[in-house]
Amino acid sequence: MRIIPFSMIRLSSAVIGVIFAAISAHGEVKLPPLISSHMVLQRDMAVPVWGTAAPDEEVTVEFAGQKKSAHADGDGRWSVKLAAMPASAEPRTMTIRAGNTLTLDDVLVGEVWVGSGQSNMAGDTGRYAKNDPVLAEMLKENHPLLRKFNSRGWEAANETTSARFSALLFSFGARLQKDLNVPVGLMVGAVGGTPSGFWLSPEAFAADEGCRQAIAKAAASFSPEEAQKKYSQALANWEKATAVAKQKGGTTLPHKPLEPSKPGECHGEIGHLYKTYIRPFIPYGIRGVLWDQGESGTAIEGVDQFTLMGALIRGWRKEWGQGDFPFLYMQKPSGDGCAFDLSDPVTKNAEAFSLLPVTVPNDGQYRETHLRIREYPNTAMVTSSDLGHGVHPTNKSGYGARAARVALGFVYGRNVEIYGPVYRSHKIEGNKIRISFSHVGQGLLFRGGDKLQGFALAGDDKQYAWAEAVIDGNDVVVSSEKVPKPVAIRYAWSGRHPWANLFNKDGLPALPFRLEDGSEK
Repeated sequence: MRIIPFSMIRLSSAVIGVIFAAISAHGEVKLPPLISSHMVLQRDMAVPVWGTAAPDEEVTVEFAGQKKSAHADGDGRWSVKLAAMPASAEPRTMTIRAGNTLTLDDVLVGEVWVGSGQSNMAGDTGRYAKNDPVLAEMLKENHPLLRKFNSRGWEAANETTSARFSALLFSFGARLQKDLNVPVGLMVGAVGGTPSGFWLSPEAFAADEGCRQAIAKAAASFSPEEAQKKYSQALANWEKATAVAKQKGGTTLPHKPLEPSKPGECHGEIGHLYKTYIRPFIPYGIRGVLWDQGESGTAIEGVDQFTLMGALIRGWRKEWGQGDFPFLYMQKPSGDGCAFDLSDPVTKNAEAFSLLPVTVPNDGQYRETHLRIREYPNTAMVTSSDLGHGVHPTNKSGYGARAARVALGFVYGRNVEIYGPVYRSHKIEGNKIRISFSHVGQGLLFRGGDKLQGFALAGDDKQYAWAEAVIDGNDVVVSSEKVPKPVAIRYAWSGRHPWANLFNKDGLPALPFRLEDGSEK
């Protein structure tokens, strides 16, 4: 029989198409960067593994005795869910098979956290270790069970790799790994100087009822003429301040004010950082989120940080599809309160205790807005008033330790107090008010000075005066000779309050509060 070389055979274009279709039917299975060697999978929940292949191609994933298969859809996308697994520090192999075979090595199972926000989350350990001895020592150690995801993929934490990673998230994760004794995986998406309005999807913002109501309320009282008048004045002030700064040879010039916007308009693009940094993480299995942002506000006219964060938290949870996962966030502003113990490495950079100012401050709105974020379900605040102060606090190890403490108590059920005393209720007793607290821990006490201070009272005229305060069990009783019929209370209601010195014996400062409606609770 004569054999005819393939090159001499003439085939129709239709036949050639069939041949090449058959050849390409088994395209290469591909994985997103998150699904790679050295990764940590979230324990105790069904975890997704996903990627792309040829349309309708069968893909099989094998790991830890499990074998899951799925067919790619018409666009070539596929996903499987591995059944929930306990934590494991054993390096195991994951195999993904389709037209080709991919092998992922050194895969662990443990706890996975996402860090996001602005510069205090983005700042790397190499920068902060220079002024943070505790962080510097942590950085010298190898952490084989602490894994970090970045542009190079997943990698174990050591002095070289961690120097390029978020100082806050590294400090948080290292302490969690040590205390939980399970592998911990960390993923970060953060950009300095960014508002919260850039970090939620446009769909989440548009669908949020709270944001719609805030915009409608702002629009009802918005005056374009008044807004332009205020802008013109601010611009004139900026021009004068800039000229003075230049004359003095200053290198840091004041920021130029933004032109006025209508309620609902954004100074930038809503959601573009979410799209770039957060959406690629979805639907990777995670335990929760640690958020550090607030100095840059929302960038959306008429929508405050409390309202916008509600939309962001709800949006992330819906889009991740893992229910109401824990959302921890750092208190703002950072620092500016006194500490229980200045010799503690966590709180050593706190403000020194000071005497009361002559007049009662009235600038606590910013703190109050951030305190309220705790009201959203399964959300907890990491108290920072007794930590390092400033726009960029240097003791990131202290911030990470405090965040880990909150996670251990709030998420993992450890018997540790996560807050200082928190206002619970009050009762008017003649010319005194008795205030009850939750989170008293081992009991109430004051630190610094010879008395408890930081409380102010007012009558119906809302003219506040400093109050005498006495601890009575788990309550504080306050009174003032200047306010014979008190109806309103404030504690530490100021951006800076090193003079407010109520703590619990667990070492955590009382949270600021105000009650001005006169009703007992």
